[in-house]
Amino acid sequence: MEKKSRFEGCLIGGAIGDTLGWPVEFLKLDEIKKKFGDKGVIEIVHSDCGKAEITDDTQMTMFTAEGILRAESRLRNKGICHAPTVIYFAYQRWLTTQGYPKKESLDWIYDGWLMNRNELYARRAPGNSCITALLSDDKGTLQNPINNSKGCGAVMRSAPFGLFLEKNSAYEIAKESAALTHGHPTGYITAGALAYIIAEIVGGTGLREAVLNAIEKLSSENSGMECTEKLRQALDLSGADIPEYKAILEIGEGWIAEEALGISVFCALRYETDFRKALIASVNHDGDSDSTGSITGNILGVLLGIQNIPQEWLESVELFEEIIELANDLLLGYQDSDSWWKKYPGY
Repeated sequence: MEKKSRFEGCLIGGAIGDTLGWPVEFLKLDEIKKKFGDKGVIEIVHSDCGKAEITDDTQMTMFTAEGILRAESRLRNKGICHAPTVIYFAYQRWLTTQGYPKKESLDWIYDGWLMNRNELYARRAPGNSCITALLSDDKGTLQNPINNSKGCGAVMRSAPFGLFLEKNSAYEIAKESAALTHGHPTGYITAGALAYIIAEIVGGTGLREAVLNAIEKLSSENSGMECTEKLRQALDLSGADIPEYKAILEIGEGWIAEEALGISVFCALRYETDFRKALIASVNHDGDSDSTGSITGNILGVLLGIQNIPQEWLESVELFEEIIELANDLLLGYQDSDSWWKKYPGY
């Protein structure tokens, strides 16, 4: 499969899962069924303007991709770059789209083509850990955690690292970038695990093997057990004779990082060749439906490619063209031109 299809499938797949889960994010399964029928939500809900709305999950994924590309521009032009710092600037740009004032000390970072997209200024239940961490005067690092959060707000934005970087670099940079907002080791290790799985699949590894390899990678981490436990649980349950909603209930609700990744890996493994069924399973549960939908969409999107995503879902996603543009720019990586530097300046 061409990498172009994988890259586009990963980012747009995540956006589709986000839009499918967003209308039911704060509903219990019985409430979902009461509102949408016994099968739960099985189709994308469109807004009054006819589009399927993305949330902070996709917004932050887009700004992550922008930060990665700006960091690469800086590295190519300056010869040195601390990527998480440039990605931190991207998250500060996202913060302003959520209605928060620009930081005077960083007044030179607020530009770029994403900030010109009005749709990105919609506020769709952004995570508290992300907001409070980015509002702080401190910048979270692995060595100096900014909080003790292991919410899923870091893992749900980390797929672009796996697209752009080889697996070990993806794992490390994803961890460091997750620590900007999530200080609990499980919060950032789980982000690294998703990036590692995505990178493995980009390289041609099958899904189950990619998950097993991620577990092996985590074995070297002193604090990797919580994430490892949920990945192993997902592997075991995916082949068990148990209804999907019960399996998801055993894994958790997805509000915390390792549960969100575990649910997503379970759904992707159970319906490995069927994007639609996997996405429907990933959002019909008691917990954080848009995040589990988004991560499942990232995983199966990169595995199956954009051509295996239902066409009617593709056509309705908010900011479809911009998401595809970012995917193709990640694939290109860098271009030695004034226009590229203008699009992705190194800050």
